[in-house]
Amino acid sequence: MRKDWSIKELLIWTTRYFADKGMQEPRLEAEILLAHVLKRNRVYLYANYEEPVNEAERQQFRDCITRRTKGEPAAYITGQREFMSLPFHVNADVLIPRPETEVLVETAMGLIQLGSIKRVCDVGTGSGAIAISLAHYAPQVEVFAVDISPEALSMARCNASLHQTAIRFYRGDLLEPLEDGLDMDLIVANLPYLTKAQLEQAEVGVRDFEPRLALMADDDGLSIYRRLLPQAHDRLRPGGYCLWEIDPGQERAARDMVKDWDEAEILTDYQGRSRVVKVRRMK
Repeated sequence: MRKDWSIKELLIWTTRYFADKGMQEPRLEAEILLAHVLKRNRVYLYANYEEPVNEAERQQFRDCITRRTKGEPAAYITGQREFMSLPFHVNADVLIPRPETEVLVETAMGLIQLGSIKRVCDVGTGSGAIAISLAHYAPQVEVFAVDISPEALSMARCNASLHQTAIRFYRGDLLEPLEDGLDMDLIVANLPYLTKAQLEQAEVGVRDFEPRLALMADDDGLSIYRRLLPQAHDRLRPGGYCLWEIDPGQERAARDMVKDWDEAEILTDYQGRSRVVKVRRMK
């Protein structure tokens, strides 16, 4: 890069460079990284198009560009990802929150608004995005969160502190670490559901940078949910719900898994793909 560059010139050059590398949203990627380097938001970039960027900032921006072109997700480079209109800290110890998971949270919020749900548990909380979003938007509800990874729980606690949400965190496998008698009105889960073959075929950012512990499950990808469902049934109060995220190709297997529940429904994401399983225990 030459000596004097403005914000506008850097964005134009980087957008073209990312496009040549085959990135799907090159302009957005460029804006996210430059805003991160300048410690500003993306609106600032447009309001200050002609502002020069100094050499130290340009060097940091070059480093970010290099990391991104090697496949590292922008969220790990910036250390942040937005979910449910809230910022979350993320690193390579946790899965990056996805837009499709917002369907699960919005479904949970709809159930909470009915008024009968007082206690919620997020299983496999990762960054805490689901649990914290529920605690933030429904502060009247008690929220619990479980993860098997101590590193993930550390990040979740950091995010809970960021949003000043009161969440009780537990370390352990699925619902096992919860105290006896601590039953729930709603259990939500976005557990690993990719098969080994799916993970091997995933884009570089997913395959090589996100934690496999949070992505892949054995057999058809539903092995962990098969362990969760009996536990969830035992932990739910009568009338309680369990919501869990799946890959669209798992709909048939998921329907078979929940055929003995009192109520069962598969909800679609914003692209019309099967994404969230909703079941209810009536007795």
